[in-house]
Amino acid sequence: MTTTTSERAGGGSPGRVGDAAAVMGRDPDGRPIPPLRRRLCPPLPDDGWRGWIGPLLITVFAAALRLWHLGRPAKFVFDETYYPKDAFSLLHFGVEHQFADKANERILAGDLDVFGDPAFVVHPPAGKWLMAVGEWMFGMTPFGWRFCVAVAGALSILVMARMVRRLTRSTLLGCLAAFLFAVDGLHLVESRIALLDLPAMFWLLLAVAALLIDRDWVRTRLADAAEPLGRVTPGTWGPPLLWRPWRLVAGLCFGLAAATKWNAALALAAFGLLTWAWDVGARRAVGAAFAHWAGVARLALDAAVAFVTIVGTAVVVYVASWAGWFASPNGWDRTWAASNPASGLARLVPDAVRSLWHYHAEIMYFHTHLTEKHQYASSPLGWLVIARPVSFDWVDNLGPRQGCPTDRCVQEILGIGTPVLWWLAVIALAGCLAWWILGRDWRFGIPVVGVAATWLPWFQYANRPIFYFYAIIILPWMIIGLTLVLGKALGPRDASPRRRMWGAAVLGGVTLLVVLNFAYVYPILTDQVIPYESWLRRMWFRSWV
Repeated sequence: MTTTTSERAGGGSPGRVGDAAAVMGRDPDGRPIPPLRRRLCPPLPDDGWRGWIGPLLITVFAAALRLWHLGRPAKFVFDETYYPKDAFSLLHFGVEHQFADKANERILAGDLDVFGDPAFVVHPPAGKWLMAVGEWMFGMTPFGWRFCVAVAGALSILVMARMVRRLTRSTLLGCLAAFLFAVDGLHLVESRIALLDLPAMFWLLLAVAALLIDRDWVRTRLADAAEPLGRVTPGTWGPPLLWRPWRLVAGLCFGLAAATKWNAALALAAFGLLTWAWDVGARRAVGAAFAHWAGVARLALDAAVAFVTIVGTAVVVYVASWAGWFASPNGWDRTWAASNPASGLARLVPDAVRSLWHYHAEIMYFHTHLTEKHQYASSPLGWLVIARPVSFDWVDNLGPRQGCPTDRCVQEILGIGTPVLWWLAVIALAGCLAWWILGRDWRFGIPVVGVAATWLPWFQYANRPIFYFYAIIILPWMIIGLTLVLGKALGPRDASPRRRMWGAAVLGGVTLLVVLNFAYVYPILTDQVIPYESWLRRMWFRSWV
């Protein structure tokens, strides 16, 4: 848990007076920064509004890619056959309803009278409420139900830029991470289709970004409390710091992530433990006592406060996401408790809560007993190396009338990450583990914990049909890991010009390779009409077909 300076994780050259002042121990106004604060919480780059230009330009670029022809193909793609219609039901009835026969064709023809009785659904409502906002704005159309997912995808690029900037104290590396995120194929595809996985990823990324802000916030206050002695009073634990507003924000975002897809809740547990460990490391850095019983009690108090603040907030948000179900008398299993009276202490629990608990038990049973086969199902063992991508849409035998320059063209939306990016990130992940454990650099713990919490739990469900596109929630942590390793390659700010030159060449070379690879697979990410032979050349492995 040792504290490291921003240079430990690499970083761009300051290049500006404000940054140089920060490196020399002064704030942007030229006032000396106390040594303990400088050690516990190195100052962010002093580039002001200039620190927003790069991230915003990359976000605009990403938004353009995601919004351009967003309504194409003008049909329900893959699992869009469920979620947009669920979203429309939420918007009009407060709960999800069943669909009539040929509902997809009728909706595309403008007939929206296709909903019947309330339906049993297996995912919580928050992600579908997000889609409902787009449908409210633009109607029940492909553009409408995809719009807010595309916006969330674009905004995740901005969050990544600012998050990595804070993590590395480098605007350059923040922009690099955002750009790599923007040119990933899986991110692009899932930003342009109304599925739940990208919104869950967005809220999870935002939650961890809030925890990073909280880390700086609390370490600054610990440093202020410890000055001018350079440590807290010997034998004490330091100030309680019970009011942590950014932890409340994190809890809100974790709750929205879990209310979109349940698998995000496991990341809440992992990062909750990590943020508590950051606190322990910070208190150790200011000389807090652990051996005395009072110190142990305060350690437990910190853990309890963290749990209540983050997990408690997330639970409240999660339950609130079911407000439509609570308000409607027609929701699935809404009156289950009335037909199944409680006994013992269970009678103290409101019937609505008991009914919701039973509903969740049915959802869990569905997820753990699903045995249907699917041609694009894949083992999580191959996700990080893209062993089996998912074809979301496929049209064959297109001719000259459809703009084909040959006798046979195809269109495909293939859910596949930019291969070079993913493969480099897997290699970088091994370096992150080494720098975190052996180098004791806390920053590298974020990608390691992130990947572990969003990838490893899927192995216990490997016998049911699961898909590579679930890995979008893993992607941000892989991007962060690769960026941190590239920061190491770039070298510290005080490295020799030759060292920095070679480091910059590595960064530029990796970025160029990723961009070229992204451009190569772009036609099969966006439903472009291309000759069959061109499509086949992009199928590098048999398992991709």
